[in-house]
This record gives sequence, C-alpha cells and structure tokens, in this order.
Amino acid sequence: MTKTIRLTMAQAVTHFLKAQMTVVDGRKTPIFAGVWAIFGHGNVAGMGEALHQVRDELPTLRAHNEQGMAHAAVSFAKASFRSRFMACTTSIGPGALNMVTAAGVAHVNRLPVLFLPGDVFANRIPDPVLQQIEDFGDGTVSVNDAFRCVSRYFDRITRPEQIIPALKRAMQVLTDPVDCGPVTLSLCQDVQAEAYDYPQSLFAEKVWTLRRPRPDSDELAAAIATLRQAEKPLILAGGGVLYSQASDELQAFAAAHGIPVAVTQAGKSAISDTHPLAMGAIGVTGTSAANAFAEEADVILAVGTRMQDFTTGSWALFKNESLRMIGLNTTAFDAAKHDSQPLVSDAREGLRLLTEALGGWKAPAAVAEAAATRKAEWMEAAGRATAATNAALPSDAQVIGAVQRTIGGENSVLVCAAGGLPGELHKLWQAVKPGGYHMEYGFSCMGYEIAGGLGVKLARPEADVVVMVGDGSYMMMNSELSTSVMLGQKLTIVVLDNRGYGCINRLQMATGGANFNNLLQDAALERMPDIDFRAHAESMGAVAVKVSSIAELEKAIGDSRANDRTSVIVIDTDPLITTEAGGHWWDVAVPEVSPRAEVGTARAAYEAARKAQRIG
Repeated sequence: MTKTIRLTMAQAVTHFLKAQMTVVDGRKTPIFAGVWAIFGHGNVAGMGEALHQVRDELPTLRAHNEQGMAHAAVSFAKASFRSRFMACTTSIGPGALNMVTAAGVAHVNRLPVLFLPGDVFANRIPDPVLQQIEDFGDGTVSVNDAFRCVSRYFDRITRPEQIIPALKRAMQVLTDPVDCGPVTLSLCQDVQAEAYDYPQSLFAEKVWTLRRPRPDSDELAAAIATLRQAEKPLILAGGGVLYSQASDELQAFAAAHGIPVAVTQAGKSAISDTHPLAMGAIGVTGTSAANAFAEEADVILAVGTRMQDFTTGSWALFKNESLRMIGLNTTAFDAAKHDSQPLVSDAREGLRLLTEALGGWKAPAAVAEAAATRKAEWMEAAGRATAATNAALPSDAQVIGAVQRTIGGENSVLVCAAGGLPGELHKLWQAVKPGGYHMEYGFSCMGYEIAGGLGVKLARPEADVVVMVGDGSYMMMNSELSTSVMLGQKLTIVVLDNRGYGCINRLQMATGGANFNNLLQDAALERMPDIDFRAHAESMGAVAVKVSSIAELEKAIGDSRANDRTSVIVIDTDPLITTEAGGHWWDVAVPEVSPRAEVGTARAAYEAARKAQRIG
C-alpha cells in the first residue's frame, strides 16, 4: 500500500522543492538555492505558511519589487551556468504580472526559473476577488495567462493532486538542456490551502545532473568533412558554451586547429580575451578583428548560439558566397538556422569529438598570422577608446577603461543589460574567466542590471560583482539596491548619467530622425529634472559618492573596496560619443517617406545596406 502524508498543496510544493538536489564541483547541493517571495492575499496564507515550515532548508528571500526579484532569480541561474536556480512566488494580479517581463528575459536566454504566482479561486464562489480581472467571454482566464507565451511549461493548478505531475514536469523542463527555460505553475489561492494525501515518494530526494547528448554519427562526419575543407574557418561561441561549461574544450579546440574565435554577447568570457586566437565580439557591436574574419569566412562553426541579429549583423555580416555554417547546439531549432549543417549535441561533447576526429588537421598558417595582426590592431584601437581623459564629460568607453583598470580581473564579474553600455562593453571589456562577463542582451531588459547583480552575487559570493548601469535603467528599477544592502550582498555599482536615453538618441539621429523625446533636454518638460543619484543611493542604504573625472572615478572604486556594503559611484557622461572602431550595420527600418531630408538620406543608405543580407 502506498504510504502517504497529508499536506496542503502549498506544503507539497515546498517539501518537493527542498528534496531536489544536484552535484556542483563534486558536492551534492540543493538545486533550488531559495525562493524569492513577496506575499499578498493570493499567496501569504498558502505559500507563506508552507515556506515558513521549511525556511531552514529552503531559504525564503524578501525583495522590494516582483520584477526585480525575478531578475535576480534569472541572473542567479545564468551565473550558475544553469546548474542551480531559484523560485519566485507572488500574489495574484499586479504582483504576478510584474514577473512577466523577467519571464521573457528567462525565456529568450533559455534560463531556468520557477514562477509560482498566486491565482484566483478555483471554486469561483467569491468571484470576482480583489485583483481579479474578468473576461466577458472566457471564465477560465486570469492575468496569469500572460505567462503562457514566456514559459516553456505552463500549468494552472485547480485541484491539489494536480501538483504531482506538474512538479515532475517542471523539473524535467528546468533541467533539460534542450527545453530549458522558465516554468510557471499558477497556484489557485484556495487550492494552495487544500489538503491531500500525497505519496511520500513524491518527497524523496532526487539528484539531477546535466544531460550531455552526443551528436549523431552522420552529422558528426559531415561536420568533420566540412571543417577539413575550410581555408578561412571561424568559431562563433555563444552562451551555450558557458551553459555546457565547455570553455576548456573550446580553447583546446581553437588552439589545436588554429581557428580564431569570435564571441556573442552571451558567449563573451567563454574564452579569455587574452588568448591569441580570441578575436573578441562579433556583429553589430563587434571588434574589427572578429568582423574581418566573419566577412571572409568560408566555414563558421557556431557553438551554442541562437544567431540573433546583433550577432549576424542582421544577416549582412557574412560576405563569402561560399560560406557553410555548422550549427553545434543542443537544440535542433538553433542548430539548423539559415541552412546551417546541424550538429545537435552538447557543446562540450561535440567539441571533444570534433577535436579527436580532426586529429592533426590545422587551418592554414595564414589564418593564425592574420589573427595576430588583427588582434593587435584592435587592441590598439580599444586602448585609445578606453584611455583616461580629462574631459568634462567622459565617454562610456573611458569609464569602462577606468573600471577595468581598477576592479577588472579574474575575481570580478561585470553585469550590464541595456542601453549604450552593452555595445561598448561587448567590444572593450576584457573578460578573462568564464562567467566574468554577465550581459543580459537577449531581451536587452532595462532595469535588469542592479537586480541582476544581486542574483550574480548570490550565485558567486566570492566575486567582486560590478554593475554598470545608465541613468535610464537606474530610474526604471533600482529597488533591489536596497535589497542588496538588506541581505548583506555587496555590489559595486557605477551609474553613468548622460541625462536621458543616449543610445536610442544616437540611433534616432543615425536613422535621420530629429532629436526628440530621448534626451531629457529634447523631451516635453515644464522643468528640467536634476536627479541626485548619489543621494538616492545613499537613502537606500548604500555608500554613495559622485565623481567629476576619470581620475576621481578610479580612486572612488579603489576606496569602495573597504566599504562593508553596496557602493554606488555616479559620474556624468557624454550622451553622443561612442567608439567608432569596430561595429557593423544593423537592420533598423527607416521610413520610406518623410518631409525630413535627413530621413531620405538615411533611407537610401538603408536600402543599399539591405542588399548585403543573406536570405534563407
């Protein structure tokens, strides 16, 4: 006879979560590092009571904003290379909807997070309850249906026993390298409190390990044959290399066969930027070295990348008409993009097998020679862009240089997400250790930065976590700055204030538009804001200072090392200066008709550039 234990549905959830384990560095550890919770009427009685019972085994963390805590959970999973993750619970209504943006971040970046939003009453007797929307044509709809398009798996629990298969399916998705992404279990608030006789086996400890699928023999043979014919090969490394923890194999493969490596935003740090074959960033925000190889490549081995438009220069970067691409990816959907030869495999296993099969084959010596020359030329250009300056308003690149010189290194993790900084950092930041560069550029979500830094610090408490954030993103979400202080998780936050959305202002100008509604000075205002970011950060509990030069910035970063909590350093920057070296065209549609001559000129250039796009 099956042994059972009587629990509420919410208690079943928490007891199940604490029993799920994994192995990290040879040690068994809980796969759920904790649960972020902001309680409301839709989860405080059910999930709140259940979490309190297991608080010593499954930590509950309190945040200030539901989107912020969900970003922290996303960044924790990313910084953990998907080996561990977190859950998030909220009430119904706005609390739940606040997490949808973060679910989009997790979905785009293929990151595991378990969302547990409260939902309406399954029995419907008290309907409509506080915060419940009503669909006039569908009685089953709630706001949580918004999670469906940004969840890899979605389920609404309307009976307590339904949680049994739902939790099992959730774990399969969260730990699957192919299907990996956010899971939403929408928990009806009355059902959270209902009891059921659950089988004790549901709460038995289970250890989850990383699945490493090996390639099909025919696909492997085809990839080997294509590589052997390459005269100008290039490796394109994406985030899948880091998720697979295949950095050593990537570096060994490149060195053994003399192939240069370019990196996507998600893949940056998969190979040290100090490696002689590391050409740095590719695409729209790429280095001159990486993009030169991309333009002429006849074979590209794309490892663990979904080939988004910033990577491919909107599919106009690759100029060689004879180009063949090999898509080494755990996901067939990504492996076959744009007629690539698919090599469906775990990155580490695939690279190992390719290395073994290729044996002593190497790319022509001219490739390595070109790599040395191009890398040297790029590093010289990057050095000029990041050099210290006495300018009243330094550029983003000059601020990056100061941060790199003072706190960049093997023990640092650089965190950023949106605006102009990602483009500059992708090109200019020197990442030396896997995971040392943490950029959310799949969804490019403004407001991720500070909360993301908190998640990284929770995943890597020994690291110096440095968050670089513009004033626009800071204003969108800064509440988890206070959470970092409250939890004793020290961050170093550099706020670059260019008084508006400088990146989009530059894009507006580049497409012929008038300066309008991006910089504060160009918006409809009764009064120009004068925001004191230093005072605001200080009021949130941080140690804060404003500096007026690059020299002062470097000193302030050095001084911040002695601080016992999160430190914020504010500096004014120029909204118009960007690094001219490197980069590539990006497909941003320009109006065909406009009274502005500048738009007409931009449209003509746009139409000319589109002719280089590969279609297929």
